[in-house]
Amino acid sequence: MRRREFITLLGSAVTAWPLAARAQQPELPVVAFVDSSALALETGPQLLSAFRKGLSEMGYAAPGNIAIEYHKVQRGRAAELVSELVRRQVSVIVTSTLNAALGVKTVTTAIPIVFSGSGDPVATGLVASLNRPGGNVTGMTILGGELGTKRLGLLHALAPGAKRFGLLVDPITTFAESTIKQTQQAAASIGVQVEALTPSTNQEIDTALASLVQKGIDALLVGQAALFTINRSQLVTLATHHRLPAAYTGREFTEVGGLMSYGASWADQFRQIGIYTGRVLRGEKPADLPVMQPTKFELVINLRTARTLGIEVPPTLLAQADEVIE
Repeated sequence: MRRREFITLLGSAVTAWPLAARAQQPELPVVAFVDSSALALETGPQLLSAFRKGLSEMGYAAPGNIAIEYHKVQRGRAAELVSELVRRQVSVIVTSTLNAALGVKTVTTAIPIVFSGSGDPVATGLVASLNRPGGNVTGMTILGGELGTKRLGLLHALAPGAKRFGLLVDPITTFAESTIKQTQQAAASIGVQVEALTPSTNQEIDTALASLVQKGIDALLVGQAALFTINRSQLVTLATHHRLPAAYTGREFTEVGGLMSYGASWADQFRQIGIYTGRVLRGEKPADLPVMQPTKFELVINLRTARTLGIEVPPTLLAQADEVIE
């Protein structure tokens, strides 16, 4: 990968120092944020702001007493960039997905790695255990597979007449198989069917949804994945066009017109990894920092979209909602 294939963002609040400037200021800690999914850079400024907020709570700010670099790279093409970061001996490498952290770990076991993402870091070998990660890696993860059954139940409550549900799962996620299996088992227990497809690009999202519509699905479940969050407007537009009740993984979807979302807050997750990055900069070892999991989940319902689809939201579901978009 050539240097021009990744992007370093400059700004008043986010500072990436040129190589020459860094050479003149070796005492300045450098935090390299490797965004291999483009989740942070393309979802919106709230995620990067949350990350910086977490850092500031630990006493770090850029410009100021640290330098922050944001690098956007394509899936599976971060190895050369990471090798350069290791050669330069940056202070901490932060990743926006669990898969990216796995890739970084294959390049360095010395530089601290703080990850955010979805999946099981123990099952994938990223850490030894959640409580005692060991090695040079820690962070925060959403064990995404288990939430699929919750979304199915909520969507079934919203669309009780639905008998066939479509499920989109990104195959690159570490919990793709478990999400499909658990959701299908939950569907069987309530007498409905789930047809799962695994698009891995935005073009395949179009194809997958068209295929599900042809198969006569009544409602749509969208799994936890950076791919889907980045392409949330595309998904919401397609679901609305086909008049499909749909449940998504976070408020980022309902804010752009999605019908309903249930999941952990990405903004809070990025704030937490900012805090962890600050703690590592203070001298704490990743091996001793437990991998965190979210403790708060939020249900958001978009009533405007419900009216567009001709759906009457049950009062009991509205009462459960943390936020209702009018």
